[in-house]
Amino acid sequence: MLYESLDALRSDLAPAYGYDEKQCIRVRDDGKCRQLAAVRLAENAALNPDAAVKAAACNEARALAAALGAWPASIQGLYAAMGRGEVDGLTVPAINVRGLSFEVAGALFEAALAADCGAFIFEIARTEIGYTEQPPAEFTAVILAAAVATGYAGPVFIQGDHVQVRPKPYASDPAAELAAVEALIQAELAAGFYNIDVDTSTLVDLAQPDLDAQQRVNYQLAARLTAFIRRHEPARVAVSVGGEIGEVGTANSTVAEFEAYMAGYRHELGRLAPGALGLSKISVQTGTSHGGVPLPDGRVADVKLDFGVLEAIGSRARRAYGLSGAVQHGASTLPPELFHRFPASGCSEIHLATGFQNLIFAHPAFPAELRRAIDAHLRAAHGNERQAGDSDEQFAYKLRKKSWGPFKAQLWGLPPATRASLRAALREQFGFFIAQLGAAGSRDPVLRSVGAAQETGGRSRG
Repeated sequence: MLYESLDALRSDLAPAYGYDEKQCIRVRDDGKCRQLAAVRLAENAALNPDAAVKAAACNEARALAAALGAWPASIQGLYAAMGRGEVDGLTVPAINVRGLSFEVAGALFEAALAADCGAFIFEIARTEIGYTEQPPAEFTAVILAAAVATGYAGPVFIQGDHVQVRPKPYASDPAAELAAVEALIQAELAAGFYNIDVDTSTLVDLAQPDLDAQQRVNYQLAARLTAFIRRHEPARVAVSVGGEIGEVGTANSTVAEFEAYMAGYRHELGRLAPGALGLSKISVQTGTSHGGVPLPDGRVADVKLDFGVLEAIGSRARRAYGLSGAVQHGASTLPPELFHRFPASGCSEIHLATGFQNLIFAHPAFPAELRRAIDAHLRAAHGNERQAGDSDEQFAYKLRKKSWGPFKAQLWGLPPATRASLRAALREQFGFFIAQLGAAGSRDPVLRSVGAAQETGGRSRG
């Protein structure tokens, strides 16, 4: 149900919650909040064409979640504990939510509740925000509405993945590109993205004669953006900031590259923001590429992943700099039997995206007619992106991520039985990753290190 006005929204949801004299949320019926209000606020946050109603739905979803005990948080405290050696054997799964976001988030919350897991992250990259049509405020609202619907309480980690400086725009107009990145960071902070991965590794120049010169623009801009985050983060929130030394899909990272990056980064951050908190983690290249490499028949090619890179750089990051460790990108299409090796290698965080997209589109419950319509749209709208020699399956595999935005309404409108089947499959997959990555039972260490204090703002219950 899409509301025509804020008054209509508040009138319809009045059985679930109301407002006190300061116009703060007052919960009237927990059950109606979870079964009625959460669903309708999420839908209006995602789809309402009226900007004012959409904004109101976003704000009220966040306020309602806080009133019921779920709030956006920084994972910095947990990562600091990992850097001190107080928490180990844990790799935090970070899930890129590209679409069907209420169902995907709900499935992850349900899997987490079943496993007593508190260490997991919802994330979206700069490019994904564009092609999935999910601006930060909407993304946060839908995630938190899913927390309300599932009864999840506690800190919710929402992350800006690959907050990336794009090489071509930066080369032509550096000031404009950096201004765009800083504007995105401000929007993400305002939306409760208290975990931000600064990605300036796109500007590493391997043609330079030494490691410092190769990493220089990378560490200079990473420090600049970290200082920007520290100036704009909310009071009493220490945003978790990640850096990156090697672009995913290129040559594997080395300890020497990491040392060159960190030396330069620390010097620059000290110059720009003396005493400011630095990075909590470092992303490295180990041999994977985003989404895997599709073969002509649509299968994904085997990947030779170097766990030694994660172990060597992660160990150095913890011992010398107090970071949580190394981060693995592009991992969701790896063979299942590899995932238990990530916590054993000291990998602190792993990013998972395309495998869940594949699960959704290939699931027997997903309407075949809709899948055909999506593929036809991709051929018409993105045919110029087809690489020479790509089969139909390879083309669809690579470009299907760009269908989430154009088909957003249709995907939200899938029949309840279809959504339930997809959600169950996602929940099972999330449960597998939580178990394999050592994240089961992590709720207690999360609450000890991150804290159990909610967002402030006068939300009340009555």
